[in-house]
Amino acid sequence: MSFYIFLVSTILVTSRQFIGEHIKCLSDGGVPTHVIETFCFFTTTFTVPEHYNATLLNSGSLPHPGVGPVGTIVNEEKIKRHAYYQWVPFVLFAQAIMFYLPHIFWKSIEGGKIKRLAEGLHNGIISEGSGVDYGDYHIMSRAERVTRFHMIKSFIQNKQILSNSWSYYLIFCEHINFLNVILQAWLIDRFLGRQFLNLGNHIIENGFNNGISILEYVFPKVTKCTFHKYGPSGSIQSHDAMCVMALNIINEKIYVFLWFWLLLLLLCSGLALLYRYVSLLLHGRSKLFNDLVFSLWKPAKLSPWMYFTVTKHMNYTEWLFLNYLSHNMDAISFRELFIILSGDNEVTKGEILSGDNEVTKGDSGYEKGQTLPLPLQPYEKDALLEKNEKGD
Repeated sequence: MSFYIFLVSTILVTSRQFIGEHIKCLSDGGVPTHVIETFCFFTTTFTVPEHYNATLLNSGSLPHPGVGPVGTIVNEEKIKRHAYYQWVPFVLFAQAIMFYLPHIFWKSIEGGKIKRLAEGLHNGIISEGSGVDYGDYHIMSRAERVTRFHMIKSFIQNKQILSNSWSYYLIFCEHINFLNVILQAWLIDRFLGRQFLNLGNHIIENGFNNGISILEYVFPKVTKCTFHKYGPSGSIQSHDAMCVMALNIINEKIYVFLWFWLLLLLLCSGLALLYRYVSLLLHGRSKLFNDLVFSLWKPAKLSPWMYFTVTKHMNYTEWLFLNYLSHNMDAISFRELFIILSGDNEVTKGEILSGDNEVTKGDSGYEKGQTLPLPLQPYEKDALLEKNEKGD
Protein backbone atom coordinates (compact mmCIF):
# COMPACT_ATOMS: atom_id res chain seq x y z
CA MET A 1 0.00 0.00 0.00
CA SER A 2 2.79 2.46 0.89
CA PHE A 3 4.42 1.81 -2.48
CA TYR A 4 1.24 2.85 -4.30
CA ILE A 5 0.68 5.88 -2.05
CA PHE A 6 4.15 7.25 -2.79
CA LEU A 7 3.80 6.37 -6.45
CA VAL A 8 0.49 8.25 -6.76
CA SER A 9 2.06 11.19 -4.91
CA THR A 10 4.88 11.22 -7.48
CA ILE A 11 2.38 11.32 -10.32
CA LEU A 12 0.42 14.16 -8.68
CA VAL A 13 3.40 16.46 -8.25
CA THR A 14 4.54 15.91 -11.83
CA SER A 15 1.11 16.42 -13.39
CA ARG A 16 0.13 19.82 -14.74
CA GLN A 17 -3.46 18.71 -15.25
CA PHE A 18 -4.40 19.31 -11.59
CA ILE A 19 -2.25 22.30 -10.60
CA GLY A 20 -1.42 24.01 -13.91
CA GLU A 21 2.01 25.57 -14.21
CA HIS A 22 4.30 24.73 -11.30
CA ILE A 23 5.49 28.32 -10.97
CA LYS A 24 4.32 31.73 -12.20
CA CYS A 25 6.46 34.82 -11.62
CA LEU A 26 5.67 38.54 -11.75
CA SER A 27 8.66 40.83 -12.47
CA ASP A 28 9.40 44.38 -13.64
CA GLY A 29 9.38 43.41 -17.33
CA GLY A 30 13.14 43.72 -17.81
CA VAL A 31 13.38 39.96 -18.33
CA PRO A 32 11.02 37.81 -20.44
CA THR A 33 8.51 36.03 -18.22
CA HIS A 34 9.31 32.51 -19.39
CA VAL A 35 13.02 33.13 -18.78
CA ILE A 36 12.65 34.28 -15.19
CA GLU A 37 10.09 31.56 -14.41
CA THR A 38 12.44 28.86 -15.71
CA PHE A 39 15.37 30.39 -13.82
CA CYS A 40 13.49 30.65 -10.52
CA PHE A 41 12.15 27.11 -10.74
CA PHE A 42 15.47 25.44 -11.51
CA THR A 43 17.54 27.50 -9.06
CA THR A 44 15.85 28.54 -5.82
CA THR A 45 13.27 30.97 -4.59
CA PHE A 46 13.35 32.39 -1.09
CA THR A 47 11.29 33.99 1.66
CA VAL A 48 12.24 36.46 4.39
CA PRO A 49 11.62 35.03 7.90
CA GLU A 50 11.26 38.49 9.48
CA HIS A 51 8.22 39.09 7.29
CA TYR A 52 6.30 36.13 8.72
CA ASN A 53 4.35 38.57 10.84
CA ALA A 54 0.67 37.83 11.37
CA THR A 55 -0.05 41.36 12.69
CA LEU A 56 1.42 43.10 9.64
CA LEU A 57 -0.25 40.56 7.34
CA ASN A 58 -3.69 41.10 8.89
CA SER A 59 -3.27 44.88 8.81
CA GLY A 60 -2.45 44.81 5.09
CA SER A 61 1.16 45.97 5.48
CA LEU A 62 2.44 42.71 3.99
CA PRO A 63 1.12 41.25 0.72
CA HIS A 64 2.01 37.64 1.56
CA PRO A 65 3.72 35.76 4.44
CA GLY A 66 7.48 35.89 4.04
CA VAL A 67 7.41 38.34 1.13
CA GLY A 68 8.79 41.84 1.70
CA PRO A 69 11.79 44.12 1.17
CA VAL A 70 15.16 42.54 1.69
CA GLY A 71 17.56 45.20 0.37
CA THR A 72 19.55 45.57 -2.82
CA ILE A 73 22.12 42.97 -1.81
CA VAL A 74 20.56 39.76 -0.56
CA ASN A 75 21.94 38.74 2.83
CA GLU A 76 21.86 34.93 2.91
CA GLU A 77 21.63 34.95 6.71
CA LYS A 78 18.33 36.86 6.61
CA ILE A 79 16.54 34.76 4.03
CA LYS A 80 15.34 31.17 3.74
CA ARG A 81 15.87 29.47 0.38
CA HIS A 82 13.46 26.80 -0.90
CA ALA A 83 15.13 24.36 -3.28
CA TYR A 84 13.40 21.12 -2.28
CA TYR A 85 10.37 21.42 -4.58
CA GLN A 86 12.27 20.49 -7.75
CA TRP A 87 13.42 17.26 -6.05
CA VAL A 88 10.04 16.20 -4.60
CA PRO A 89 9.03 13.75 -7.39
CA PHE A 90 12.45 12.07 -7.37
CA VAL A 91 12.46 11.68 -3.59
CA LEU A 92 8.89 10.35 -3.49
CA PHE A 93 9.66 7.80 -6.21
CA ALA A 94 12.83 6.67 -4.43
CA GLN A 95 10.84 6.22 -1.20
CA ALA A 96 8.21 4.19 -3.07
CA ILE A 97 10.96 1.84 -4.25
CA MET A 98 12.36 1.56 -0.72
CA PHE A 99 8.95 0.49 0.58
CA TYR A 100 8.64 -2.09 -2.19
CA LEU A 101 12.05 -3.72 -1.72
CA PRO A 102 11.16 -5.72 1.45
CA HIS A 103 8.08 -7.06 -0.38
CA ILE A 104 10.20 -8.21 -3.33
CA PHE A 105 12.74 -9.81 -0.98
CA TRP A 106 10.05 -11.74 0.94
CA LYS A 107 8.31 -12.89 -2.25
CA SER A 108 11.60 -14.25 -3.57
CA ILE A 109 12.14 -16.17 -0.32
CA GLU A 110 8.56 -17.44 0.07
CA GLY A 111 8.32 -18.41 -3.59
CA GLY A 112 4.53 -18.74 -3.64
CA LYS A 113 4.56 -21.94 -1.53
CA ILE A 114 1.42 -21.05 0.44
CA LYS A 115 -0.55 -20.07 -2.66
CA ARG A 116 0.30 -23.30 -4.48
CA LEU A 117 -0.50 -25.53 -1.50
CA ALA A 118 -3.78 -23.77 -0.70
CA GLU A 119 -4.94 -23.56 -4.31
CA GLY A 120 -8.47 -24.98 -4.56
CA LEU A 121 -8.94 -25.10 -0.78
CA HIS A 122 -10.32 -21.61 -0.24
CA ASN A 123 -13.91 -22.83 -0.55
CA GLY A 124 -15.84 -25.93 0.44
CA ILE A 125 -16.90 -26.96 -3.08
CA ILE A 126 -16.13 -30.62 -3.75
CA SER A 127 -16.71 -32.46 -7.00
CA GLU A 128 -18.33 -35.89 -6.83
CA GLY A 129 -16.05 -38.41 -8.47
CA SER A 130 -13.10 -36.86 -10.30
CA GLY A 131 -12.07 -33.22 -10.31
CA VAL A 132 -13.75 -30.73 -12.63
CA ASP A 133 -12.17 -27.82 -14.51
CA TYR A 134 -14.43 -24.78 -14.66
CA GLY A 135 -12.67 -22.22 -16.79
CA ASP A 136 -9.38 -21.39 -15.09
CA TYR A 137 -10.63 -22.81 -11.80
CA HIS A 138 -10.25 -26.48 -10.78
CA ILE A 139 -12.87 -27.98 -8.46
CA MET A 140 -11.16 -30.71 -6.48
CA SER A 141 -12.60 -34.13 -5.74
CA ARG A 142 -12.62 -35.62 -2.25
CA ALA A 143 -9.63 -37.81 -3.13
CA GLU A 144 -7.69 -34.83 -4.48
CA ARG A 145 -8.42 -32.81 -1.34
CA VAL A 146 -7.21 -35.62 0.92
CA THR A 147 -4.09 -35.99 -1.22
CA ARG A 148 -3.48 -32.23 -0.98
CA PHE A 149 -3.89 -32.30 2.81
CA HIS A 150 -1.34 -35.11 3.12
CA MET A 151 0.98 -33.18 0.81
CA ILE A 152 0.70 -30.18 3.13
CA LYS A 153 1.37 -32.43 6.12
CA SER A 154 4.49 -33.85 4.46
CA PHE A 155 5.61 -30.35 3.47
CA ILE A 156 5.32 -29.10 7.04
CA GLN A 157 7.12 -32.13 8.49
CA ASN A 158 9.92 -32.14 5.90
CA LYS A 159 12.71 -30.08 7.45
CA GLN A 160 14.67 -29.92 4.21
CA ILE A 161 11.79 -28.26 2.33
CA LEU A 162 10.51 -26.02 5.13
CA SER A 163 13.65 -24.98 6.98
CA ASN A 164 13.80 -22.65 9.96
CA SER A 165 15.20 -19.92 7.73
CA TRP A 166 11.65 -19.40 6.36
CA SER A 167 10.47 -17.85 9.63
CA TYR A 168 13.79 -16.11 10.22
CA TYR A 169 13.48 -14.27 6.90
CA LEU A 170 9.89 -13.30 7.69
CA ILE A 171 10.86 -11.87 11.08
CA PHE A 172 13.79 -10.09 9.42
CA CYS A 173 11.44 -8.49 6.87
CA GLU A 174 9.09 -7.35 9.65
CA HIS A 175 11.98 -5.63 11.41
CA ILE A 176 13.05 -4.06 8.12
CA ASN A 177 9.51 -2.72 7.63
CA PHE A 178 9.55 -1.14 11.10
CA LEU A 179 12.99 0.42 10.64
CA ASN A 180 12.10 1.54 7.12
CA VAL A 181 9.19 3.63 8.42
CA ILE A 182 11.52 5.38 10.88
CA LEU A 183 14.11 5.90 8.14
CA GLN A 184 11.58 7.41 5.72
CA ALA A 185 10.25 9.82 8.36
CA TRP A 186 13.83 10.90 9.15
CA LEU A 187 14.67 11.38 5.45
CA ILE A 188 11.58 13.51 4.85
CA ASP A 189 12.39 15.58 7.93
CA ARG A 190 15.89 16.30 6.64
CA PHE A 191 14.56 16.94 3.14
CA LEU A 192 12.09 19.56 4.41
CA GLY A 193 14.63 21.33 6.61
CA ARG A 194 13.79 19.53 9.87
CA GLN A 195 10.17 20.68 9.78
CA PHE A 196 8.41 17.36 9.10
CA LEU A 197 8.41 15.61 12.47
CA ASN A 198 6.33 18.34 14.12
CA LEU A 199 4.08 18.91 11.10
CA GLY A 200 1.21 16.68 12.20
CA ASN A 201 1.26 17.90 15.80
CA HIS A 202 0.96 21.50 14.61
CA ILE A 203 -1.95 20.65 12.31
CA ILE A 204 -3.77 18.82 15.11
CA GLU A 205 -3.31 21.71 17.54
CA ASN A 206 -3.85 24.68 15.20
CA GLY A 207 -5.60 23.38 12.10
CA PHE A 208 -4.95 24.57 8.55
CA ASN A 209 -6.29 28.13 8.73
CA ASN A 210 -4.89 29.68 11.86
CA GLY A 211 -2.90 32.73 10.79
CA ILE A 212 0.63 32.00 9.65
CA SER A 213 1.00 28.27 10.22
CA ILE A 214 3.99 25.98 9.87
CA LEU A 215 2.73 25.15 6.39
CA GLU A 216 3.58 28.71 5.28
CA TYR A 217 7.16 28.24 6.45
CA VAL A 218 7.62 24.80 4.86
CA PHE A 219 5.40 25.18 1.78
CA PRO A 220 5.18 28.90 0.93
CA LYS A 221 2.63 29.71 -1.76
CA VAL A 222 4.32 33.00 -2.75
CA THR A 223 8.10 33.48 -2.75
CA LYS A 224 10.74 35.92 -3.97
CA CYS A 225 13.35 35.45 -6.66
CA THR A 226 16.21 37.64 -7.87
CA PHE A 227 17.56 37.50 -11.43
CA HIS A 228 20.86 39.20 -12.35
CA LYS A 229 21.91 40.19 -15.86
CA TYR A 230 24.23 42.61 -17.63
CA GLY A 231 22.90 45.99 -18.67
CA PRO A 232 23.72 47.85 -21.95
CA SER A 233 26.92 49.28 -20.49
CA GLY A 234 28.06 46.05 -18.84
CA SER A 235 26.91 46.81 -15.30
CA ILE A 236 25.03 44.14 -13.38
CA GLN A 237 21.29 44.68 -13.11
CA SER A 238 19.13 43.04 -10.46
CA HIS A 239 15.54 42.12 -11.26
CA ASP A 240 13.20 41.25 -8.40
CA ALA A 241 10.35 38.79 -9.00
CA MET A 242 7.44 37.51 -6.93
CA CYS A 243 6.59 33.88 -7.74
CA VAL A 244 3.40 31.93 -7.12
CA MET A 245 4.32 28.34 -6.19
CA ALA A 246 1.23 26.40 -7.28
CA LEU A 247 3.16 23.16 -6.79
CA ASN A 248 3.25 23.71 -3.02
CA ILE A 249 -0.53 23.48 -2.81
CA ILE A 250 -0.16 19.80 -3.71
CA ASN A 251 3.07 19.31 -1.77
CA GLU A 252 1.60 20.40 1.56
CA LYS A 253 -1.39 18.07 1.20
CA ILE A 254 0.86 15.15 0.29
CA TYR A 255 3.25 15.60 3.20
CA VAL A 256 0.52 16.20 5.77
CA PHE A 257 -1.10 12.95 4.65
CA LEU A 258 2.28 11.16 4.72
CA TRP A 259 2.84 12.32 8.30
CA PHE A 260 -0.33 10.58 9.47
CA TRP A 261 0.25 7.58 7.19
CA LEU A 262 3.78 7.00 8.50
CA LEU A 263 2.51 7.34 12.06
CA LEU A 264 -0.11 4.66 11.35
CA LEU A 265 2.53 2.43 9.73
CA LEU A 266 4.81 2.88 12.73
CA LEU A 267 2.06 1.80 15.13
CA CYS A 268 1.01 -1.17 12.97
CA SER A 269 4.60 -2.30 12.42
CA GLY A 270 5.32 -2.00 16.14
CA LEU A 271 2.22 -4.02 17.04
CA ALA A 272 3.17 -6.63 14.43
CA LEU A 273 6.59 -7.02 16.04
CA LEU A 274 5.01 -7.24 19.48
CA TYR A 275 2.66 -9.98 18.26
CA ARG A 276 5.62 -11.78 16.67
CA TYR A 277 7.51 -11.81 19.99
CA VAL A 278 4.41 -13.05 21.85
CA SER A 279 3.82 -15.81 19.29
CA LEU A 280 7.47 -16.89 19.57
CA LEU A 281 6.99 -17.26 23.31
CA LEU A 282 3.52 -18.86 23.42
CA HIS A 283 3.02 -20.84 20.19
CA GLY A 284 4.04 -24.15 21.78
CA ARG A 285 3.07 -23.39 25.36
CA SER A 286 -0.39 -21.86 25.49
CA LYS A 287 -3.62 -23.66 24.54
CA LEU A 288 -5.56 -20.40 24.88
CA PHE A 289 -3.19 -18.53 22.56
CA ASN A 290 -3.49 -21.15 19.81
CA ASP A 291 -7.26 -21.22 20.19
CA LEU A 292 -7.42 -17.43 19.77
CA VAL A 293 -5.05 -17.34 16.80
CA PHE A 294 -6.60 -20.11 14.73
CA SER A 295 -10.26 -19.65 15.64
CA LEU A 296 -9.95 -15.93 14.90
CA TRP A 297 -9.17 -16.63 11.26
CA LYS A 298 -11.06 -19.88 10.73
CA PRO A 299 -13.79 -20.45 13.33
CA ALA A 300 -14.09 -24.18 12.67
CA LYS A 301 -15.75 -26.36 15.29
CA LEU A 302 -12.60 -27.66 16.90
CA SER A 303 -11.81 -27.67 20.58
CA PRO A 304 -8.87 -25.70 21.98
CA TRP A 305 -7.25 -29.04 22.81
CA MET A 306 -7.27 -29.91 19.11
CA TYR A 307 -5.31 -26.75 18.23
CA PHE A 308 -2.88 -27.31 21.06
CA THR A 309 -2.43 -31.03 20.29
CA VAL A 310 -1.48 -30.32 16.69
CA THR A 311 0.79 -27.32 17.37
CA LYS A 312 2.53 -28.13 20.65
CA HIS A 313 5.16 -30.32 18.97
CA MET A 314 5.78 -27.90 16.11
CA ASN A 315 8.71 -25.55 15.96
CA TYR A 316 7.98 -21.90 15.25
CA THR A 317 8.53 -22.17 11.48
CA GLU A 318 6.01 -25.02 11.17
CA TRP A 319 3.49 -23.21 13.39
CA LEU A 320 3.89 -19.97 11.46
CA PHE A 321 3.56 -21.69 8.09
CA LEU A 322 0.37 -23.42 9.28
CA ASN A 323 -0.97 -20.10 10.55
CA TYR A 324 -0.43 -18.34 7.22
CA LEU A 325 -1.79 -21.36 5.36
CA SER A 326 -5.02 -21.10 7.37
CA HIS A 327 -5.56 -17.56 6.04
CA ASN A 328 -5.83 -18.99 2.52
CA MET A 329 -8.29 -21.79 3.29
CA ASP A 330 -11.99 -21.94 4.09
CA ALA A 331 -13.14 -23.15 7.52
CA ILE A 332 -14.14 -26.64 6.37
CA SER A 333 -10.84 -27.31 4.57
CA PHE A 334 -8.96 -25.90 7.54
CA ARG A 335 -10.78 -28.29 9.89
CA GLU A 336 -10.06 -31.28 7.67
CA LEU A 337 -6.38 -30.35 7.53
CA PHE A 338 -6.19 -30.16 11.34
CA ILE A 339 -7.82 -33.58 11.65
CA ILE A 340 -5.22 -35.09 9.30
CA LEU A 341 -2.38 -33.30 11.07
CA SER A 342 -3.59 -34.78 14.36
CA GLY A 343 -2.89 -38.25 12.94
CA ASP A 344 -5.14 -40.84 11.31
CA ASN A 345 -8.21 -38.62 11.65
CA GLU A 346 -8.29 -39.24 15.42
CA VAL A 347 -7.39 -37.25 18.50
CA THR A 348 -6.25 -38.78 21.75
CA LYS A 349 -6.59 -37.85 25.41
CA GLY A 350 -10.20 -36.79 25.06
CA GLU A 351 -9.20 -33.82 22.86
CA ILE A 352 -12.20 -33.73 20.57
CA LEU A 353 -14.67 -31.57 18.76
CA SER A 354 -16.52 -28.83 20.52
CA GLY A 355 -20.18 -28.03 19.95
CA ASP A 356 -22.68 -30.89 19.69
CA ASN A 357 -19.96 -33.54 19.86
CA GLU A 358 -18.14 -32.00 22.82
CA VAL A 359 -16.91 -34.45 25.45
CA THR A 360 -14.67 -33.36 28.27
CA LYS A 361 -12.07 -35.36 30.13
CA GLY A 362 -13.60 -37.70 32.68
CA ASP A 363 -17.09 -37.79 31.11
CA SER A 364 -18.74 -41.19 31.40
CA GLY A 365 -18.33 -43.47 28.43
CA TYR A 366 -14.88 -42.23 27.49
CA GLU A 367 -11.69 -42.76 29.36
CA LYS A 368 -8.53 -40.74 29.25
CA GLY A 369 -6.33 -41.90 26.39
CA GLN A 370 -9.20 -43.32 24.35
CA THR A 371 -9.35 -42.26 20.68
CA LEU A 372 -12.49 -40.80 19.15
CA PRO A 373 -13.47 -40.21 15.52
CA LEU A 374 -13.99 -36.66 14.28
CA PRO A 375 -17.10 -36.64 12.08
CA LEU A 376 -18.25 -33.63 10.06
CA GLN A 377 -20.62 -31.30 11.87
CA PRO A 378 -24.21 -31.17 10.49
CA TYR A 379 -23.80 -27.56 9.37
CA GLU A 380 -20.66 -28.52 7.46
CA LYS A 381 -22.44 -31.35 5.67
CA ASP A 382 -25.26 -28.99 4.67
CA ALA A 383 -22.75 -26.43 3.44
CA LEU A 384 -20.94 -29.01 1.34
CA LEU A 385 -24.18 -30.29 -0.19
CA GLU A 386 -25.35 -26.77 -0.96
CA LYS A 387 -22.05 -25.83 -2.60
CA ASN A 388 -21.97 -29.06 -4.58
CA GLU A 389 -25.46 -28.32 -5.93
CA LYS A 390 -24.36 -24.83 -6.94
CA GLY A 391 -21.22 -26.26 -8.51
CA ASP A 392 -23.30 -28.61 -10.62
